[in-house]
Amino acid sequence: MNKLRFWILIMIVAISGFSQGMLLPLIAVIFEGDGVSSTLNGLNATALYIGILIISPFMEHPLRKFGYKPVIIAGGLIVVLSLALFPLWKSFWFWFVLRFLIGIGDNALHFGTQTWITSFSPKETRGRNISLYGLFFGVGFAVGPLMTPLVEINESLPFIISALMCLIAWLFLFILKNDFPEQTIEINSFMETMKRFKKGIKYGWIAFLPPLGYGFLEASFNGVFPIYGLRTGIDIASISIVLVAFSIGGIVFQLPLGILSDKFGRRKTLTTILLLGSICFTVASFLEHYFIGMIVAIFVAGMVVGSTFSLGISYMTDLMPKNLLPTGNILCGVAFSVGSLIGPFLSGFLIQINENISFFLIISSLLFLLFILISTFQKRANVV
Repeated sequence: MNKLRFWILIMIVAISGFSQGMLLPLIAVIFEGDGVSSTLNGLNATALYIGILIISPFMEHPLRKFGYKPVIIAGGLIVVLSLALFPLWKSFWFWFVLRFLIGIGDNALHFGTQTWITSFSPKETRGRNISLYGLFFGVGFAVGPLMTPLVEINESLPFIISALMCLIAWLFLFILKNDFPEQTIEINSFMETMKRFKKGIKYGWIAFLPPLGYGFLEASFNGVFPIYGLRTGIDIASISIVLVAFSIGGIVFQLPLGILSDKFGRRKTLTTILLLGSICFTVASFLEHYFIGMIVAIFVAGMVVGSTFSLGISYMTDLMPKNLLPTGNILCGVAFSVGSLIGPFLSGFLIQINENISFFLIISSLLFLLFILISTFQKRANVV
């Protein structure tokens, strides 16, 4: 039953990744075709992350009260209905609201599945299980953009296909038996949630840095690198190849890095991949005019840092008392969303004020900073 439960939850995550991966380029292409400015286009894309952030403080109470299954079912239903409503009315603000709702639904899905998987996974296979979670989300996210060309057949078609796929995956949830997170005797009020957030940050603040860094990296890479690439003379097709190379690198090495982290410890694995990632992006900054060399450097960078988010979750689970796991998972999601909102703005601003700066050096500096912070944390607190 544990295996069936694990694979149903992993399938839900893959479909969620698929819908997120589809919406980013699909709506950008539709709006671009309608003459919507790139600023407004970018603003519409932030709706998802705003939804994730706003709902985060309110997620823990229903999970503790009703259990994992109802929270995941509610999140899945919001996503299915929102996707099905896109073809109904094509309006900038209506689509903004639907993306906001998908952010809420996706947060419930990820928070429920993440917490459930981390709670029933034994320590010796936790890294493997969470890396599979990251792997399947990554595969879904990478396949999603392939729906974009269907716009040429019918603008509604990608939304309908995605809604149907989410619905089929959602129905499998009803097979599962509900379960509850480990409880402590305290009132499940908003103030208690805030107190647990404070406790969670105290125990595991260092483990929230990798998800924050990965949010910054992923959103900047998908949102700012295409602009930077065009300005430095890289054509659109080549930009797409660079983005795909990074995604494939991340997918390929997700599981091996999870297994290595089970063997050598989360902190050692994280510091190693962050340092290697920083080196790879620095190398890429010198190879911007040597396309093959740049692709290889970015592919290797994807291999090493593509697992930063899932390793951050595993690290948080190692540091956090079991009764605070739901809080820790929420805070990982919040950290990722904050990184996703800050990343495109900050990296875009740095490129704007200094035209000579390499986009890859911005990412390299961020990864090196995270490497220093996590390395020095080990010296002050002996936590694996």
